[in-house]
Amino acid sequence: MAENSMAYPVKLSIDYPDKGLNRLTTFFRLITIIPILIIFALLIKVTIPEELAGYSVYIYTSGYVLFPTVLMLLFRRKYPRWWFDWNVALVKFAMRFSVYFLLLRDEYPSTDDEQAVHVEIPYPNAKENLNRWLPLVKWFLAIPHLIVVCFLGIAAFICAIIAWFAILFTGRYPKGLFDFVVGVERWSLRVTAYCFLLTTDVYPPFRLGD
Repeated sequence: MAENSMAYPVKLSIDYPDKGLNRLTTFFRLITIIPILIIFALLIKVTIPEELAGYSVYIYTSGYVLFPTVLMLLFRRKYPRWWFDWNVALVKFAMRFSVYFLLLRDEYPSTDDEQAVHVEIPYPNAKENLNRWLPLVKWFLAIPHLIVVCFLGIAAFICAIIAWFAILFTGRYPKGLFDFVVGVERWSLRVTAYCFLLTTDVYPPFRLGD
């Protein structure tokens, strides 16, 4: 309980736009996002296994170095730095993509620049701070969070639709909706860091705020 009352080691903040959002790019967001969507899809390795190609069955993998990291933590108690750097870079890019898709910002998602999306994921000391056995069960322990995040994600999408109309008429993203959607993204990031990036053993808190 004491751990969860403290600030979580994984942090996310998104700058609220200090000026009106672009109505034109907001209106055509589902079109303007297509080029970066293609790049994002390639990064997360959208593939069609040869044995299933005839049925056009697509298998999506996350793009994170997950299973090799599980094995390294299990047998070596080590998290290779370059695996960590790749995972964090990918999750930051994914967050910028999500922020653009949800209309929170006008900046086109950069593949490397931070822009207005600030993600902090500290590199873990695997031997001292990570339990070698937890990666085997984190997906199970995170099920309550995954269920909650699923419903929160639906709510955030609805908020984005409402914001779409608000931006077209006023040029602004309602601050209350903005804070809620950012909170959902923050919650999702914590769960991702816990059971997919495996950078922390601290169980994510059930809250939208910091």
